[in-house]
Amino acid sequence: MKKGCKYGTHRVIEPVGVLPQPALKICNDMELFSNEILIDVIALNIDSASFTQIEEEAGHDVEKIKAKIKEIVADRGKMQNPVTGSGGMLIGTIEKIGDDLVGKTNLKVGDKIATLVSLSLTPLRIDEIIDIKPDIDRVEIKGKAILFESGIYAVLPEDMSENLALAALDVAGAPAQVAKLVKPCESVVILGSAGKSGMLCAYEAVKRVGPTGNVIGLVRNEKEKALLSRVSPKINIVIADATKPMEVLEAVLAANNGKEVDVAINCVNVANTEMSTILPVRNLGIAYFFSMATSFTKAALGAEGVGKDITMIVGNGYTIDHAAITLEELRESAALREIFNELYL
Repeated sequence: MKKGCKYGTHRVIEPVGVLPQPALKICNDMELFSNEILIDVIALNIDSASFTQIEEEAGHDVEKIKAKIKEIVADRGKMQNPVTGSGGMLIGTIEKIGDDLVGKTNLKVGDKIATLVSLSLTPLRIDEIIDIKPDIDRVEIKGKAILFESGIYAVLPEDMSENLALAALDVAGAPAQVAKLVKPCESVVILGSAGKSGMLCAYEAVKRVGPTGNVIGLVRNEKEKALLSRVSPKINIVIADATKPMEVLEAVLAANNGKEVDVAINCVNVANTEMSTILPVRNLGIAYFFSMATSFTKAALGAEGVGKDITMIVGNGYTIDHAAITLEELRESAALREIFNELYL
């Protein structure tokens, strides 16, 4: 077996010299290098912003969605939406472990895992799309994928169904970042708080602010309000359009005694929500953009334009122990587990 770069640069075709994520095309021939792991893929969980864009472009036609996904993977060697730049993650079973990794990984052939690195950098081959589940952004396939030596993953837990675990692990970075960023007594607003990542973030934020903090959940309508209210009675729920910053600002101020919040978390899967995230935050506060629909140019220039001196954090989907933190939320909260079982199985 040949040995490749631990970060996967040996599979980059175009342009030469970049890492696999920003590459336009990577090699997906599935010939295993000695420091790679071959995965027999069961399903893809497409990033929410990416799936929404593909679904709208396809006019919500399932066959057209399938065709678009196949086209992207055939063209790029990976599932990276050329519009949003984002990918998602996958579940599958370990088919083969490269010679150099034998004894250095806790994995064994046959283990079922969820990759915790983006599909936007993962060599992927789709042999067949079996089913599309638009309500949960899932694509069931027959295919293969490569996990690089540097790639992170989680062995699927035995105390919950694989679909339930996958739904949570797909967005594990968001609630784990909330656990790091949010402090006792703080005020927090979560945009898109009735979505998968939003509900997990809202639950985690309630834990972190304690009895004297204020967690504001921003939702689009009464249906989402009813859903989020099941997560915790301590969430202060407001209805507003996340693409309308002044509407959001007024709603958040009204829910926080006229004061700006300490932290804003963006979990929205549509574009043009940057200023709705920035405006409600106090000077020297924090805005965390988990949404892959975020334009970081708009965020940076927008904050400058309204004179906001705030810390803005790129939505890194990885933080230490993020899988463990997120799965523990489902173990702790019967309400969250019930909702996720209803929506994502």
